Amino acid sequence: MNLSRLAVSLVLFSLTVSAGFAQQDRLLVTQKGTRSLAIVDPVAGTVIASVQEGGITGHEVVASADGRLAYVPIYGSSGVGMPGTDGQNLVVIDIAAQKVMGSVDFGRGVRPHMPLLGPKDHLLYVTTELDNAVTLIDPKTLRIVGTIPTGAAQSHMLALSHDGLRGYTSNVVPGSVSVLDIAARKTIAVIPVSPNAQRISISNDDHWVFTSDETKPRLAVIDTTTNKLKSWIPLEGTGYGSAPTPDGRWLLLAIPGKDNVAVIDLDTMQVARSVAVGKSPQEILVRPDGKVAYVSCIGSDQVAEIDLASWKVTRFIATGKGTDGLAWAAAH
Repeated sequence: MNLSRLAVSLVLFSLTVSAGFAQQDRLLVTQKGTRSLAIVDPVAGTVIASVQEGGITGHEVVASADGRLAYVPIYGSSGVGMPGTDGQNLVVIDIAAQKVMGSVDFGRGVRPHMPLLGPKDHLLYVTTELDNAVTLIDPKTLRIVGTIPTGAAQSHMLALSHDGLRGYTSNVVPGSVSVLDIAARKTIAVIPVSPNAQRISISNDDHWVFTSDETKPRLAVIDTTTNKLKSWIPLEGTGYGSAPTPDGRWLLLAIPGKDNVAVIDLDTMQVARSVAVGKSPQEILVRPDGKVAYVSCIGSDQVAEIDLASWKVTRFIATGKGTDGLAWAAAH
């Protein structure tokens, strides 16, 4: 190896170590405006490919455990509860090859939306909104292997407990949260929250579930030991997507109307600070190393990158029209 190549290798190695992730890791961003998935190099902060999904719009994405594949449910052409086309499939994208390599057909229009991988059984869980259910898929065979009823309409978003025992859906217009027994594949409880509730997340210790009241500036805190609404956290504006930091100390919450992210102290259950981001933030992804949070800003077609040590935006990444759902593909 000559000296110039050695120097380049050392720089790349330094970037990888300082970034806290592998050089091949990718940030995945749904581009609702172009019906495609952006594959982003998180070191360079650039989109290296936009993969057409081959259908109507996909809103959310999750990566396979080995970081090779992206799963994108194709939701449809409208918002929750609104008239429009009803998506009936999920596409599988090969991240390295930058192309669709498979699909799961639900057999009819079900508006599939939020995909997650089970932490213990490694099945793919997808909310199928028009079925009032969560559908289970074997990611190895791409076959549907079961469903879990949610007991409520418009089950839009999903969170899974880290022990793999429980699932929680936010049911938008009913304004409730369904509690699911994963092993028994049944609904345990439906918890009333507000006339309209959106998005959902769970604390790292599985003790708290959070969902945003879309009628008032407040965040609902649900106690998972009692399956009851415990308290409210006042906000400066209506909340949306949220995500906890890996250390369990903070919950980051998008405030679309204020173009910022509220940082909630989970010890005090109060907003400790806010961070200005792009226009109309939607979803938040905290990088696995806990150093950086990515915030999709659909109003400015960007992802804001927040340094969680300084609580400052370090850069904005242009990620395409209709930037929304986020996922991290960790190479192995």
